[in-house]
Amino acid sequence: MMDKALAYWGILKKDMQNYYLKPPNISWGIIFPVSWTLMFFIRSEQAVDIRAILPGVMALSVLFGTTSMLSVTITFERKSRSFERLLLSPISLNLLMLAKTTGAIVFGILNAFIPVLFASFMIDLSGIDWGMLFLAVVFIAITSTFLGLFIAVSVNEVFEAQTFSNFFRFPMIFLCGLFLPLEKLPAVIQPLSYALPLTYGADLLRFSINAEASINKAISILVLVFFSSLLFFLSTHNIQKRWIY
Repeated sequence: MMDKALAYWGILKKDMQNYYLKPPNISWGIIFPVSWTLMFFIRSEQAVDIRAILPGVMALSVLFGTTSMLSVTITFERKSRSFERLLLSPISLNLLMLAKTTGAIVFGILNAFIPVLFASFMIDLSGIDWGMLFLAVVFIAITSTFLGLFIAVSVNEVFEAQTFSNFFRFPMIFLCGLFLPLEKLPAVIQPLSYALPLTYGADLLRFSINAEASINKAISILVLVFFSSLLFFLSTHNIQKRWIY
């Protein structure tokens, strides 16, 4: 058990030191979410508007932060063949991938509270259910990270991972109820919205900040757990199929 814990911490520490400040991660994982946050907050003239868009901006920050991190860590290591050396280490594949994804989850959680920090200087944040908000952020970070993992293990280059990620990320901005209520989307599109995990995380955020929700909280949590398990299983299966001979 101690050996597994040391291996887990060693992999996590290496990723934090080597990949957090890689250019693709800075541009997509830090600058882009911060820019979106400032764009929305600066153009909002009324405090109620900032509070209304805060859940969407937080979800967006987590989504881009986590998926960018995995695009960098997995693809860089695969290209340098250091990931193959990790696969030969005496730890299970599941533990290895949990170690590789924990840094991105933590990074996403920290990213989520950058908009909250900006908002605290502009509006009164009283009345927020901070426990539910943190739970929602954690679930969004986990599902987004495992989505990024699934994408990263499906490509060979960093630019391919970023491009493939955008294929999912940008539609989610409009389909997951981040800034436009799901009820206002065309009826033919709504089923697609409910098939995306970010929809449920954003709804939990909306409930914790504004006490408004379109989906039952228990259902949202169960769906997020399901998506997390499914994406992690598909990613490890893909690694075993494509990378382990």
